[in-house]
Order: sequence, then C-alpha cells, then structure tokens
Amino acid sequence: MTASTTGAAVSRPSARQRRRRGTAAPYLFVLPALLLFAGFKLYPIAWSFVLSLHRKVGATETFVGADNYLRLAEDPLFLTALRNTAVILLVQVPLMLALATGLAVALDSTLLRGRPVFRLGFFLPMVTGLVAYGIVFSVLLNEEYGLVNWLLGLVGIDPVPWLTQGMWARISLGLALTWHYTGYNAVILLARLQTIPRELYDAAAVDGAGAFAAFRHVTLPGLRPALLLTTVLSTIGTLQLFDEPYVLTGGGPDNATLTVGVYLYQNAFKYFDFGYASAIAYALTLLVGVLGLLQFRLLGEKS
Repeated sequence: MTASTTGAAVSRPSARQRRRRGTAAPYLFVLPALLLFAGFKLYPIAWSFVLSLHRKVGATETFVGADNYLRLAEDPLFLTALRNTAVILLVQVPLMLALATGLAVALDSTLLRGRPVFRLGFFLPMVTGLVAYGIVFSVLLNEEYGLVNWLLGLVGIDPVPWLTQGMWARISLGLALTWHYTGYNAVILLARLQTIPRELYDAAAVDGAGAFAAFRHVTLPGLRPALLLTTVLSTIGTLQLFDEPYVLTGGGPDNATLTVGVYLYQNAFKYFDFGYASAIAYALTLLVGVLGLLQFRLLGEKS
C-alpha cells in the first residue's frame, strides 16, 4: 500500500512542471499560424533579399553584392517609373482625399434623404475587382468605340485619345483610381465624422461661426486621425500601384503610365531578372517606410 502510494506520488507532475506546461500551451496553439507565416511570408522576404544580391549570368546566379541597388540610380526606366508614381501620389491622392472629405460631410448631413442608399452606392466601386474595373474603363475610354467618346461626339467634341496619348493616359488612370477609391476613403472619414460630438458644432454656432468656420475649426481637427490613416493607406497603395496601369495601358504609351509596380513585374516575369526585380522591391519598401514615417510626423497628433 505504501509502495503504490509512493509510486503514484512520483508519477504525479510537480507544480513546476504544470506551470511549464501551462506556459507552453499558448505557443502550441499559435505554432501552426507561425509556421504558415514563416513559410509563406518570412521565407519569401528573406529569399528575395538574397536574390537582390545576385544576378543571373547564363544559367547560374552570380553574387554581385550591391550592384543591383547601384543600378537603380542609373536606370532611366526606373527613374521614369518613380517619377510617374510620384505624379500620381502628389496630384491624384490629394484630389481624391479632398473629394472623399466633401463626400463624407455630405453623406453625414441630415438634409440628405436616403443616406444609407447613397453610402452603399459610393462604396460599391471598392468591392469591384481591380482587373474587372480596369477592363471596364479600358472599354469605356477606347478611342474608336468607347462610350465616353461616343457621348462626346453627340455634343460635337472630337474623339479624345484617352489611352493612346501620354497626358490623356495619365488622366484616364487618375480618373479610374479616383472612381474606385474615393467612396472607400469617404466611408472611413464618415465613420470618424460621426464620432465628433454635436455639442462642438452647437458651441461654434453660439460663438457665431458659420458653416465654413465650423468645418475648419471643428470638422477638420476631428477628422485628423482618419485623414492620417487614409493618407498613409493611399500613399502605400499608390507606391504599389500595378493592376490599373497594367490593365489599362500596360505602362504605355511610351512609358507615360509606367509605375514602379509595373516595372518590377516586367523585370521579374518578362525579362526574368529576379535579382534586379528584388532590388526594386526592397527599394520600394524603403520608400514606403520613409514616407509613412514622414506622414506620421507631419500629420500625427502633437504631444
């Protein structure tokens, strides 16, 4: 009896062992997710960096160090793609966010009837597939048989080379991006707008502030966190822009709509220069990080 009792006591886990098992249990539950993240995220990121230090010579990969990164500064096509992306970022993004802010204010107005219907209507473009809406715009803006030029012809305006002339191709790309993303940003701003206390508007009215003064001193400061969020998201999306220019113009005409994302794709899957494409990807990542930090510094809350 004593021996069996002693054996049971020996086989029973100690308090320390139970604590260790309890500490390890959460890690066992997240282990599958960690393995998937490591296999499908960390490993490709690390291998992409390794590729960026190599160049394919014949059938072999040759280590070239930082040559691919130095090549970026001397590559006229990369500089063209960077300039085109910067133009979209500096022109289209502020215009889109200004429209989204005005739209959010309009959708929050009590004077508007059927507000849920309008909110849904303006958000619907966001759920449209990138390739699908790119194809739709390419058909609408076709110079010969597009609906837009047909409507312009009804009022006596000559056909516009929307997708075959550099300036008009950039405008077409900007129109497509604005149509697709304005409603999405407006919904984010609207959600923030609805959290601003109405008492602030009442106090501003008592002090004699008009509609513009209330917008400037109450609405805009209240929207600041949402404006920061939409600005950062729009900046990241613009720097990674690929689907729309690839479907609409393929980066043309004459590289007028060539973006960094399209150029990266061309180097990787058209020229099979994976080392240089990886260097472009890491340069783009650095650019996104730097611009994101600058925007947080400039637009973030001041302590």
